[in-house]
Amino acid sequence: MYDKKKRIKADISLIIVAFIWGITFVTVKNAIADMAPYTFIAIRFAIAFIFMSLFCIGIFKELNKKIFFPGLMLGVFLFGGYAFQTIGLQYTTASNAGFITGLSVVIVPLIYSIINKTLPSKTALLGAFSAAVGVGLLSLKENYTFNPGDFLMLLCAFCFAFHIVFVGCYASKVNTTLLSTIQIGTVALISGIAGLAFESHLPIRFTTAVWVGLLTTAIPATALAFFVQNTMQKYTTPMHTAVIFSLEPVFAGIAGYFLLGEVLGFRGLLGAALVFLGMVLSELSEIQSCTVIRDIKDIVVEAGKKN
Repeated sequence: MYDKKKRIKADISLIIVAFIWGITFVTVKNAIADMAPYTFIAIRFAIAFIFMSLFCIGIFKELNKKIFFPGLMLGVFLFGGYAFQTIGLQYTTASNAGFITGLSVVIVPLIYSIINKTLPSKTALLGAFSAAVGVGLLSLKENYTFNPGDFLMLLCAFCFAFHIVFVGCYASKVNTTLLSTIQIGTVALISGIAGLAFESHLPIRFTTAVWVGLLTTAIPATALAFFVQNTMQKYTTPMHTAVIFSLEPVFAGIAGYFLLGEVLGFRGLLGAALVFLGMVLSELSEIQSCTVIRDIKDIVVEAGKKN
């Protein structure tokens, strides 16, 4: 189903993406403290769009509705994820937000199964469940309470899950550079409109924290990260991608330890271990799937030779 070398290359690339997103959590958090969220997201994605456009100069002629409309849809899902996350954080705790957003690792297999009318393997489901429990141990505290903000975070998780699934649907069919550029531009446009609608009364201050946030996210964590996701996800499954992305809170915890002196503790370490276990189980699921398909092909070939 997937070439082994390409799958390994995709895994490494997507792990790097999760690492970048995880370690930039601190800089984004500091930046949003000095600049309104929608405004920050708009500027971040606008810079990323300009950067990506430079690589599209020679291929813009390839842009058509088969690329534009999927890119637009992916951009809407991506914006929805960021928007619901931003609004939800105003009404819930960071720990609740981290856990519920991480539930996309469980939502992806459900959406994928409905769209493809197939059931994921038991190993894949076990990997997703292990990763979800791990994210919960990393994020949740003992005094967990459900509130309206948690519902918004759940919508955020669904948006990110749909984004992962549909990237898997379209990335192998179209030019991924153009696909990435369109969705990044869509997020920049909608965020800019949201900023003008809801944050126009707030001052725009480019403090040191904001500049650091933009420098660390606009190109590395946005332009390059989404380009890598769109390019490499075609060599793996959306379910496996979701499990790999569940490493983000693990890397965020590591960054917090080294940059802020935060300690994970036993719960955090156990959670990180379960996330890694989930990734291993997901990888085993793909290997088993590829082996089964290869065996079927061998049987068909042998049958053809006999005939």
